[in-house]
Amino acid sequence: MIESLIGFVAIFALALLRVPLAFAMGIVGIAGIGLTRGWMPALASTAQVVQETGFAYTLSVIPLFILMGNFVARAGLAHELFAAAYAFIGHFRGGLAHATVAACAGFGAICGSSIATAATMSKVAYPSMKKLGYSDSLSTGVMAAGGTLGIMIPPSTIMVIYGIITETNIGKLFAAGVIPGILTALLMMAGIMVMTARDPSHAPAGERSTWPQRWKALRGIWGVLVLVIVVLGGIYGGVFTATEGAGIGASGAFLFALARRRLSWAVLYQVLVESARTTAMLFTLLIAATIFANFVNFTTMPGDLKEWITHQGFSPTMIIAAMMLIYIVLGTVMEELTMVLLTIPLFFPIVTSLGFDPVWFGVLIVMIVQIGLISPPVGMNLFVLNALLPGVGLGTIFRGCWPFVAVMVGVLMLLVAFPQISLWLPSLMK
Repeated sequence: MIESLIGFVAIFALALLRVPLAFAMGIVGIAGIGLTRGWMPALASTAQVVQETGFAYTLSVIPLFILMGNFVARAGLAHELFAAAYAFIGHFRGGLAHATVAACAGFGAICGSSIATAATMSKVAYPSMKKLGYSDSLSTGVMAAGGTLGIMIPPSTIMVIYGIITETNIGKLFAAGVIPGILTALLMMAGIMVMTARDPSHAPAGERSTWPQRWKALRGIWGVLVLVIVVLGGIYGGVFTATEGAGIGASGAFLFALARRRLSWAVLYQVLVESARTTAMLFTLLIAATIFANFVNFTTMPGDLKEWITHQGFSPTMIIAAMMLIYIVLGTVMEELTMVLLTIPLFFPIVTSLGFDPVWFGVLIVMIVQIGLISPPVGMNLFVLNALLPGVGLGTIFRGCWPFVAVMVGVLMLLVAFPQISLWLPSLMK
């Protein structure tokens, strides 16, 4: 067990020296295996991980969903989603904020990336909120928090990575994220209602749309509905696998972008380069985390930790609650995906040994990542908005996010207390 503890300390030490966490995990993993098992096994193990990760058919779902999200963003479907949501609820106080959350949920259903959703909505929703007189704190808080829905409502890159690492059915993970994603969006809207009721100056009411205007706005989102129904309906219905669904989704998004005349050769090149860059980053993290996980599994730490917890007499729910608390704290100081990849080898064996459903735990992990993405001081969505909205200070963005962090912690508590919120839809799958 002492070897694993030294490994974790070494990773954090390298991180403090500004070594990228992917490289830190890879270096410590190789060195750990080399010192405990020999350098030839360490090099052979590393080569095997790189080869298996690079040639794994199931992992092809990651670049395909990323490509799908990038084509969707270029096709301008986010504008139609926002316009449709605003047409129905924009006349309420805080209506633009509600519309932003609804548009983020819809965009998340065809994107799968939190950062991409937040970045896209900053271009679509912020100018309208600024023009109507919304406070910057509420505007940025809504966009940052709403952006996190992109990884809970399927398809979700985080769910795919979790499913591959833990060998959990990706289709069931996708199904498990639907109700929690909708619940989170609704509670965010409830939070907006409370904030605007307490301080109406945060968000003036907009103009009421006529019913012909609403029907016209709805006709603009048919492309989104087609993609969601075909991709997710096909996966849930067992018509095709998640990988095949990702390929169909990416092809459909490409055709929509092409039909809308949004693709030039230069734009296509940018989409492909951006998708390749994001894929390379995720695969580097995944390879490094797998190498480090192999080192941890070679030691006695997972078994020792399970035995210690068993002898302490803690209830299973208390153990899960303690894990969630650890994750929330880590999320304020660590990049979220790296945090998950670093801790899953340690926590997942404990969760399964306690008899918990790995699909349910996967939804909890995604919710933890959502919280981390908007938790100061290192939440990624906060810095994305700060970069895209140079006129808004980081302190203002921080203030706007705290109420939504509280909302998400409340959702996390509900998911822990009532697992059926996550597990009902997967239970209906064949």
